[in-house]
Amino acid sequence: MDIFIFIFIILVASILQTSTGFGFSILATPFLLLLFKPMEAIQINLILSLVISFALIIKIKKDIDYGILKRFIIGSTSGLPIGIMIFLVLDLKNLMLGISLIILGLTLLLILKFRITQTRKKDIVVGGLSGMLTSSIGMPGPPLLLYFSGTDTDKSKLRGTTLAFYLFIYLMSLIIQVIFTGTNKTIWISSMYALPIVFIGLFLGQILFKSINQNFFRIFTYIILLFTGIYMLIEGWK
Repeated sequence: MDIFIFIFIILVASILQTSTGFGFSILATPFLLLLFKPMEAIQINLILSLVISFALIIKIKKDIDYGILKRFIIGSTSGLPIGIMIFLVLDLKNLMLGISLIILGLTLLLILKFRITQTRKKDIVVGGLSGMLTSSIGMPGPPLLLYFSGTDTDKSKLRGTTLAFYLFIYLMSLIIQVIFTGTNKTIWISSMYALPIVFIGLFLGQILFKSINQNFFRIFTYIILLFTGIYMLIEGWK
């Protein structure tokens, strides 16, 4: 049964990542934590997310805002070491509660039509928060999604810039995770088995992306975030 759940999680998360630019980590991490140890779940997520980013980067490079990308990377260098320290001191329940509160808080701000003016300094701060969340829980998406949604960024630019940033942040976070927490065969074997499912998800996600308009894209984002946040909150309180 666990293998079928694993396949379903990877397939749906891959489709979301390809079609929205942020869905894999937000959806996959909470549910992988139910099947694997925290270190395993986070590293599997990082490996597969890195593969997805590499696979898509050539097709979406025209949508990347390189100025914002550079500032995100600069900011993330301060957030990465903070994130791994958080991971080392938190247990699974607190980890899930923390993730759920972050996701639900983000969703509330989006529904309330949170707006923010983009600046260079804010780009760096958002990059730092994203770096912290990536090395701690393997989930860089929430700060980026809130920031881009708050500035009404076009869905193509959102997807392109976040995927480009993920190439850097996932690789650095995986290296940091392996150095500070180690790794094991389960992580790499599970990731290898998941690769065919990921590529199926990439294909389906590209088709879906072409048919999503901006309004549906926003509503769909709210639904995914609410579902994931509430589910994790329930699991964290058990």
